Amino acid sequence: MEVSAHRRAHAGELVAYDLPPGERWVEIVASHAESGASFLPIDHRLSAREKRRLVELARPTTLVTLEEEIVFPQGVELDPARAWAVVATSGTGGAPRLADLPRAALGSAVAGSLDSLGIGAGEPWVCALTPAHVGGLLVVLRGVLGGAPLVVHERFDLDRVLAETPPGFHLSLAPTMLHRMVSTGLGLGSFGILLVGGAALDPDLRRRAEALGGRVVSTYGLTESCGGVVYDGRPFAGTELRLDPDGRIELRGPTVMDGYRGDARATAGAFTTDGWLRTGDVGALDAGRLTVRGRSDDAIRTGAETVWPDEVETALRTHPQVADVAVAGVPDQEWGMRVAAWVVPVDATDPPSLDDLRVHCRDLVAGFKAPRELRVVERLPRTPDGKVRRGALDPHHG
Repeated sequence: MEVSAHRRAHAGELVAYDLPPGERWVEIVASHAESGASFLPIDHRLSAREKRRLVELARPTTLVTLEEEIVFPQGVELDPARAWAVVATSGTGGAPRLADLPRAALGSAVAGSLDSLGIGAGEPWVCALTPAHVGGLLVVLRGVLGGAPLVVHERFDLDRVLAETPPGFHLSLAPTMLHRMVSTGLGLGSFGILLVGGAALDPDLRRRAEALGGRVVSTYGLTESCGGVVYDGRPFAGTELRLDPDGRIELRGPTVMDGYRGDARATAGAFTTDGWLRTGDVGALDAGRLTVRGRSDDAIRTGAETVWPDEVETALRTHPQVADVAVAGVPDQEWGMRVAAWVVPVDATDPPSLDDLRVHCRDLVAGFKAPRELRVVERLPRTPDGKVRRGALDPHHG
């Protein structure tokens, strides 16, 4: 069925869309901007069980798929001022939650992005991220709310992005997408801004992209903050940053979510008593510029030291035999935890050895941060939006 044929929703209704990315999403978001009805984008790549869980949690009034439109008489009534878009978190630490994102918060995220980038509302964008996650949704919103020319791809197709992106179009990317672009060795100077977020950006990858002419801006944020609200370490105007005594990052500002749908306990735990959003990430502030160390839950305590996986992964990715890598802690009787690396080799018949990797790390990170265990794997477990699921790394795989 054509999406334009579905029953027009009104403010107070929540419509869920289980549809693949594509140009139709411009029409969908525009219709909700006009009607005020709330919407839930569902990642079409999820399993039937995962989709069912999101629908049961959200309780929409209508579910639209490629094949049918289902009306739920018992669907909830929503206030779009508190939940205009209901967006699933990435679920790297477990089952995804649904963040209620107010319309004003999403509008502030769009305006803050343009202001931080120093560009106008009408400048053109390519959306190669799924609108089911906040990064892709924000690109669509820049087009719908700001009147920007917009091209929405069905998926990230490297050849299409390189060959068909008109000069000057800005592009939102995950780091893995930028890596594929850089690996071609082709010039990136014809693109507008390359806005990279969703996971840590390897400094070496950034340098390589810039050497090819790319204008790279890294972003930090969460679904719960309407996406990236810190660009190259600097927060949007109106967004406040602070660190708790343990170095965990907290945010406050106009882009923060209203709460988690159907989970009052998780909502209460997401905020401090004075209203700051707990991100779960650890960082450092230097003259107001934020550096993110990683997820607090990912920190590896080995002996008396703390190791951050992102830092070790950045070092290991520069090894010529490493195509992809994830680092996590595994139990150790002597050290409590030891650093282990899951490596996807460039050539499966010639993987690097543990000694190779430790020698390679010698000039890049402290000795206690180098991996003490190596697991060679064919692929890494990732969420649909490309983030490594450290909790799914098999501690017994050898």
